[in-house]
Amino acid sequence: MKVGTDGVLLGAWARGGDRMLDVGCGTGVIALMLAQRYLRGGVTALDIDEGAVRQTAHNVAQSPFADRVELVQGAVQAFENSDCYDAIVSNPPFFVDSLNAPDPQRNIARHAETLTYNQLMQAAWRLLKDDGELSVVVPFDYRRRMEDEAIFVGLFPSRVCAVRTAANKAPKRFLLA
Repeated sequence: MKVGTDGVLLGAWARGGDRMLDVGCGTGVIALMLAQRYLRGGVTALDIDEGAVRQTAHNVAQSPFADRVELVQGAVQAFENSDCYDAIVSNPPFFVDSLNAPDPQRNIARHAETLTYNQLMQAAWRLLKDDGELSVVVPFDYRRRMEDEAIFVGLFPSRVCAVRTAANKAPKRFLLA
């Protein structure tokens, strides 16, 4: 997967802390941006896809933050950690009930079949500190679904940023915390 605008926006906007988790790390750009912005913090980069973990490992190794980024291959639904996180960040697979692409790896990254909104919210509820923050980016027409799933598990919106391609256009994406 290529580095995309969504990931860069989220990496620049999300709040971090001493312990941060990037769910669905893809290329590792968000994990690296968090490591760069929060110099005292450590980041766990988690992805279900072996190729994504290899790509992140390569990118992290080329960075000055390699000693503060831990890589884990696996699903967040089964991910266990003894300490909770100050921040969880995810550019999640967000398409629901839409046409799949011919590339299976792209489908995992973009379609909410291996990680539903509900599963992401349940994992965040389980893995976040009481005062921690989950930050996500979603297409404009998926905002309500994401917020509904968050509220269902007891998480409530604290910050919202509408992303527009031009000042006079409707939002294309929402950054949600």
